[in-house]
Amino acid sequence: MADAALRLQVLLEQLLGTPLPVRIRAWDGSRSGPPGAPALVVRNRRAVRRLLYRPGELGLARAWVAGDLDIEGDLYTALDLLAGLVWERGEDARGTLEILRDPEARAAVAGLVRLGGLPLPPAPPPEEVRRPRHRHTKHTDRRAISHHYDVGNDFYELVLGPSMVYSCAYWQAPPPEGTLEDAQRDKLDLVCRKLGLRAGTRLLDVGCGWGSMALHAAREYGVEVVGITLSQEQAAYARKRVADEGLTDKVEIRVQDYRDVSDGPYDAISSIGMAEHVGAERYLEYADVLFRLLKPGGRLLNHQIGRRPQRDESSYQVDEFIDAYVFPDGELQPIGVTVAQLERAGFEVRDVEALREHYALTLRRWVANLEERWDRAVKLTGPGRARVWRLYMAASALAFERNRIGVNQVLAVRTPDSGESGMPLRARVWGG
Repeated sequence: MADAALRLQVLLEQLLGTPLPVRIRAWDGSRSGPPGAPALVVRNRRAVRRLLYRPGELGLARAWVAGDLDIEGDLYTALDLLAGLVWERGEDARGTLEILRDPEARAAVAGLVRLGGLPLPPAPPPEEVRRPRHRHTKHTDRRAISHHYDVGNDFYELVLGPSMVYSCAYWQAPPPEGTLEDAQRDKLDLVCRKLGLRAGTRLLDVGCGWGSMALHAAREYGVEVVGITLSQEQAAYARKRVADEGLTDKVEIRVQDYRDVSDGPYDAISSIGMAEHVGAERYLEYADVLFRLLKPGGRLLNHQIGRRPQRDESSYQVDEFIDAYVFPDGELQPIGVTVAQLERAGFEVRDVEALREHYALTLRRWVANLEERWDRAVKLTGPGRARVWRLYMAASALAFERNRIGVNQVLAVRTPDSGESGMPLRARVWGG
């Protein structure tokens, strides 16, 4: 009799101490759980072993990436329901010591061991990154950037669309009235206006990606731009776009670490979706470098994802799935910490704009692009990497919607000793 799903449900609820909010469909065809809810599809016993050997988020991620687990039904609803068990239990989650003390929990683990047929632990999927011991050196940063961005330009075109902008868009109207391409163009223009760009301005675009910001600033504002990236694939793509648009006299794309830029001062600096890679220990150095590269009166636009602060910041841990599969060495910090570090470097922070809901809309559009072209995505990058991206973008959309993370544009000035910032008197009147 096929009953693996019911056995899994009973054992997991016994272990977690709470009812499962999703159904289970097991490898033997059996189903169990609340009617109408999305189903967690457990394709084989190996999925059980992955969860036993590495309980929590990383075990689930390994099973998902390997194809041992899947979702039947709406992915967002399923992730939202599972978040309470995996990502939000915090100190209430049952740790190893509690399991060892609790006879009921020990019995549940023993039952799962029997159900999973426990031999040696399954090897992690090949998409998992081995984390370096020493983080945020120039060498490890190059490796981390290559892991995330050198997936293939064709794959990024599929996900990001024609704009080739891999950061939060700025939606004047939500979909379907507003399009992703319009929203990304409006975001780039917002950055240019905040920076007060005009013909002849010299702009440094840190983490230039595929060149969209550099191209927009040069084309629409007559700016001279240096764009830097650590990704060889991004740089090659951006240089071709620059040549195709006849802007080689205005845009230079370099493969260069921001710490190695020595040809300042610049009139303005844009850093869009790059500072998340810097790391908490290196953030003041990052701010110091950008401060030195700006001329007095120059503006910095720092566009960065931030997390909610914790009462005990020493307990903060990098997200295991993101660190192992998406952004190796990526770290988020609260917006207050970012502002404080910029100020410590000497900047005068003049404006902070929160765009949290905008990023949720952007991510849902990227997920839709991926799902609509799934077969092509798998062909380009392999099933494991495509599954990483689908999970990471969908889960991130929910995190923005639930205010677990946010994204902010911080406008700062290297205000000269005279105190003349060059900023307009009224906030949010950009272009002056």
